[in-house]
Amino acid sequence: MKIEVWSDVVCPFCYIGKRHLEKALEQLPDLDVEIIWKSFELDPNAPINSDLDIYDTLAKKYVRDREWAQQMNANMVKMASSAGLDFNMDEVKPTNSFNAHQLIHLAKEHDKQDEMKEALLSAYFIEGKHVGDIDTLVEIASDAGLDRNRAKQVLENNTYSNQVVTDVEEAHRIGVQGVPFFYINEKYGLSGAQPVEVFVEALKKISEEKVT
Repeated sequence: MKIEVWSDVVCPFCYIGKRHLEKALEQLPDLDVEIIWKSFELDPNAPINSDLDIYDTLAKKYVRDREWAQQMNANMVKMASSAGLDFNMDEVKPTNSFNAHQLIHLAKEHDKQDEMKEALLSAYFIEGKHVGDIDTLVEIASDAGLDRNRAKQVLENNTYSNQVVTDVEEAHRIGVQGVPFFYINEKYGLSGAQPVEVFVEALKKISEEKVT
């Protein structure tokens, strides 16, 4: 079974959805699954360096006040906690995610895509790292098992920029409206951070259909 996942490393629902999928797969140990992480940018125009914290960033984006953004994030933290994730929203550094996505494509060539994706999500939502900064990204890539010099070269030369753009274009072509979006066997789509039981039921049905 092939599961392609469009998501962004600065998307909280994407991290929660990743964890829910993983928990579902733990309940289906006999399922042979290949997960491919696809690029999607929630805000392609976001600056790499911002003077705003996550609350003011959201308030500005949705034309609401800071208090609204804080409440939204408080709810998000609770949702993440139920998935076993300890979000630290006060330390989140809003940035542009394009370079982070390039590293995920680099990691794919070394069968470390999942490690890279997890490292970037954790860096952004839990560790308060600047995932738009090249030096920081090189450190994250190195810790995830990628060659430090190669990672720096990729980021400085935009080696995988075309692949990132192609992923985004493919998402629009198949009708992705938001992320995370889980595309199973190039046929079935699940949108959003679905509960674990929804993933389990869907994956069971799809695997049974393939057999019959």
